[in-house]
Amino acid sequence: MLQDVLQQIEQRHRFVLTSHARPDGDAVGSALACCQVLRALGKQADVVLHDGVPRIYRALPFADQVLQASRVDGNYEAAIILECDSVHRTRLEGLESRFLINIDHHMSGRPFAHVNWIDPHAVATAEMVFRLAREAGAQFSPEIATCLYTALMTDTGSFMFQGTNQHTFALARELVLAGADPSHCARNIYFAHSAAKMRLLGAALGNLNIKNHVGWAWVTLQQMQRCAAKDEDCEGLVNYVLSIGEVEVAAFFRELSDGRCRVSLRSKGKLDVSRIAERFGGGGHECASGCALDGPLAVAVQQVLDLLHSGSSIH
Repeated sequence: MLQDVLQQIEQRHRFVLTSHARPDGDAVGSALACCQVLRALGKQADVVLHDGVPRIYRALPFADQVLQASRVDGNYEAAIILECDSVHRTRLEGLESRFLINIDHHMSGRPFAHVNWIDPHAVATAEMVFRLAREAGAQFSPEIATCLYTALMTDTGSFMFQGTNQHTFALARELVLAGADPSHCARNIYFAHSAAKMRLLGAALGNLNIKNHVGWAWVTLQQMQRCAAKDEDCEGLVNYVLSIGEVEVAAFFRELSDGRCRVSLRSKGKLDVSRIAERFGGGGHECASGCALDGPLAVAVQQVLDLLHSGSSIH
């Protein structure tokens, strides 16, 4: 499928790139890097994200060039959708009528585009962009390497998630040799939190519960407002729950303004949380997934906990 993607890129000149709403590190880093790879190949390319670039990723090269919009306009010949299982998940209008190229590494990836390159064996979509660039003969700049390294680092949980292996570190080595600075990348992501996020973490941990190796916490809409927190301030809070020694599976719940609840799920490996997320229309990785479901909050929490506690392998 890589060759199909390359063929379609070769036949076209102007591209728009995007990913899912509320983009994470792999979404942002892969989109930025892929855009620059296309430009290195002599193409015209823009990155458009519905929610823009989250604060912790704004130090990445080219992040200031990302367009934030709810609709894609312009005479783009094709749209490349990275790390996303549907056009709907981008929350962008104006994509449906375009030639679509889908690049994704999730087990829950779906062949929704005209050309679909889905590789669940890839550790991150960043790895697929790396392979695309290498196969196309594009020059790797330190800036492209930085975007891909950040994507790889965040999507592997700082190289801690299950599935991290020698190939992961071989890719990281290639990116460092190409100019990525590991300590600089880590500092921008893990030591650049807002004060609002720390206040929100305190509120979440105040709601912490643990039962049968399952840990969970939540924040209400009122707590979000009291902390002056943004949606992106919730990213990574679930990992604090997972860091507890006795916890094998962690869940973080956030009440949304429309009455629904967003759920982040993490696992140390004994339970495939992507299966839980898929039950509610979400998806992701075995050890890191997410979904959204109808409220009220207490009902949503109980629905997810019932499924988590039924995972007999974690007891």
